[in-house]
Amino acid sequence: MVVYYEILGQKVGSHMLAIGILSTMFGGTYAMMGGSKKKAELGPPLNATSKDEENFITEFLKEADNGAGAKDAAKAKH
Repeated sequence: MVVYYEILGQKVGSHMLAIGILSTMFGGTYAMMGGSKKKAELGPPLNATSKDEENFITEFLKEADNGAGAKDAAKAKH
């Protein structure tokens, strides 16, 4: 029970039209999902004017994270 359509002078079955449409949809979706993936940044970018300033900021943030973690751990103990 196939319905035939005449497209550009050719008889095309309805099942072939369905296969073509589904293939196009899934193929297009697969093609659009490809490509390079963006790398996740660890934090906001540093707007330092010099390399020394950038080093100072990164060291300060490391010390602040380490110090806050130790203080919070001490406060958490009851």
